[in-house]
Amino acid sequence: MTTRKERLQKLVRVQNQLKAMHETRHAGFLAEAAAAENEAAELAGRFDAEDSLSSIFPEIYHQRIDKARARQVEQQQLARDEAGKVATATARTNMVERAYREARMWDERLTADRERLDMVERKASEDR
Repeated sequence: MTTRKERLQKLVRVQNQLKAMHETRHAGFLAEAAAAENEAAELAGRFDAEDSLSSIFPEIYHQRIDKARARQVEQQQLARDEAGKVATATARTNMVERAYREARMWDERLTADRERLDMVERKASEDR
């Protein structure tokens, strides 16, 4: 049977992995938002260029710019949502780590108490 300390140690490991996953997703959403912003800026820049086909197909340029900006907004919202999940995972990780430290200290205290008791019993049996 596993001890409370061992279970908490495993839970700390899992919580850290979960937190890392949310941080990775957050970074990915931010990168996607930045890429969409760059795409919209690039399309807008090409729209004004002399050799651009924007005079022939202006609606296509506008649609692509609008889609890129909408994707940017969507990715930014996903990043904000994921940032909330990172904060929640961080709080949970901190709580579990604190419980693990307490369990570890309790376990160490019990072990030290047992060792002292054993030394006292050995000393008492030697004196007899």
